[in-house]
Amino acid sequence: MIPDPTTSEWALIVAIVLARLLVPLLIPRCELVIIVALVLDAIDNSLLAAFTDVDLGPDGPYQSVDKALDIYYLAIAYVTTLRNWTSHSAVRIARFLFYYRLVGVLAFELLDSRAMLLLFPNTFEFFFIVYATLALRWSPSTWPPRFWWWVAIVLWVCVKLPQEYWIHIAQRDFTETVTDYPWVGVVSALGIAALAALYWFVARPRMPAPDRAWHFLAERRDHEPRRGGGVRWSEVGEKTALIGLIAIIFAEILPDVETSALEVGVGVVAIILANDAISTWAPRLTVEFAGLVVVNLGLIFGLSRFFTAAENFPLGTALFFALLISLLLWLYDRYKPVYDERFGPASMRASSSP
Repeated sequence: MIPDPTTSEWALIVAIVLARLLVPLLIPRCELVIIVALVLDAIDNSLLAAFTDVDLGPDGPYQSVDKALDIYYLAIAYVTTLRNWTSHSAVRIARFLFYYRLVGVLAFELLDSRAMLLLFPNTFEFFFIVYATLALRWSPSTWPPRFWWWVAIVLWVCVKLPQEYWIHIAQRDFTETVTDYPWVGVVSALGIAALAALYWFVARPRMPAPDRAWHFLAERRDHEPRRGGGVRWSEVGEKTALIGLIAIIFAEILPDVETSALEVGVGVVAIILANDAISTWAPRLTVEFAGLVVVNLGLIFGLSRFFTAAENFPLGTALFFALLISLLLWLYDRYKPVYDERFGPASMRASSSP
């Protein structure tokens, strides 16, 4: 990233990347940590511009890292909905918004068209924050489905579309714009004040009484429910979509990946099927995260022999993909049974019985 970085420059780069990797791991226990991840995403460029000589231009190396880390923390937030959320409607809306954004990012990477980021806005992130904020005092399962639909629609049209246009089409930086046009800062402050007033004087009096005391941490689960049995093909399908889309996006972003999108997709399908087979016949190999990483690194090395020569095997990139795939599979396999326990057919029948 820098031709001859100093020790302090390397320390700052490493600190930023580590923070953006480690902070999202707290989201399953405290969902509003996603705001910290969002803030880190917002300030990292400013810190690097102020204290390093990293190329932060559209074609600079850090932009690839930045986009990859965005997808990373959003994926952790998505699997968190499977573990924590008690509104089935909200989970289904969040699932659509998350995958819709993934498709848009993939289209952007393949077509190199910023319009894709406007057509496929990142509404999921703000929807997640709204849910987590309401869950501090209310039980989201008591709010009707139409409420969650309206939240998604308002965020999509009134918040994300203008923001995506500003960032990706107009390509304007807010700080630079306020410096050039101070009235923009004044209008923005007045807009925020107006929204706060609308909430305090209009929305707040109409909201139901809180259901509980402040509730910042998600329920601790010392033992996530686990299931035996054979392969569940619906889960294989979702894991293939989840890992496949993310892996292809990362392969397009990272500079030293030589395999095509199709080859990455085929490899992901093989890894998912192999993981499910191993978890069925030798579950101890994949039940712990470290074992899962070793298994997937071996699978990636074996599959890479079909696409690249052995001397071209990028060990560092392969280890990164093994860690990413293993983390998402491990979280999904732990949290999906919680979702099924809460919203599965047996649970739905029990909740509807008198």
